Amino acid sequence: MLNPYLPYPVRISDVRVETEDKSLRTFELEFLHEKDAKAFAYHPGQFAELSIPGLGESPIGIASSPTEGNKLLFTVFRAGSVTSRLHDMQTGDVMGVRGPMGNWYPLDQNEGKNLVIIAGGYAVTTLRSTMVWLQDPKNRSRFGEIDFIYGARTPGMLLYREEMEAWQKTGGVRCHVTVDREFPGWSGLTGFVPAVVERLAPKPDNAIALVCGPPVMIKFTQPVLDKCGWKSDQIFLSLENRMKCGIGICGRCNVGHQYVCKDGPVFSKAELDELPLEY
Repeated sequence: MLNPYLPYPVRISDVRVETEDKSLRTFELEFLHEKDAKAFAYHPGQFAELSIPGLGESPIGIASSPTEGNKLLFTVFRAGSVTSRLHDMQTGDVMGVRGPMGNWYPLDQNEGKNLVIIAGGYAVTTLRSTMVWLQDPKNRSRFGEIDFIYGARTPGMLLYREEMEAWQKTGGVRCHVTVDREFPGWSGLTGFVPAVVERLAPKPDNAIALVCGPPVMIKFTQPVLDKCGWKSDQIFLSLENRMKCGIGICGRCNVGHQYVCKDGPVFSKAELDELPLEY
């Protein structure tokens, strides 16, 4: 984009309520101009600023995969004024998207390896992008087996359940879906994500781990991977919860000398080991 401060105009083409409490909705956006769609070239793991004219903008991870065409998907938690207004918008409404922002998961640099993908809560969005990208026929043969570990508080807060069931049916993909505690009618795994990771004990041989979730999940998942023999340069974490302006101008996203909006949000654990424990 020529001017990083200007959003691309987009139209809401579909809205889906994702959770039983209606706090999360997925918005499908289409560009008003074809040239903007071509200019918005992104990778799994990046994010964008969703902009409401006259109100402001909010950084949200991109849930769609570039293999899905020109449509963009964002799953948005209703929190502040921008996301609350977005939740009130309807199909056909026009808004803005600024980006793509930040770096992405290092998939191209790790061909031939097995993948352990660990997600918590609604931070699963950019890992949904990753899984869809991996399922594309042009990409799937470039990687080994995939373990997808994902957890939410309750079954009603799980995202993309039908898609996960489809991933499970493809070759070389194992989905391990958990909720925090036992729940009536739930027959899947129970327990917090770090505990499930410890129970599964994924092997680090010829593998990398991609981790995205709330800070507390990241905090307690790291030592579990260490215990399983994973090295710091095999683990990649997304600090998307620290994303702010997207271009490193406001100075509110930094961890030590690194700006999450520009240098991240994806960092190897080896990189984070050299920084203050501020994430």
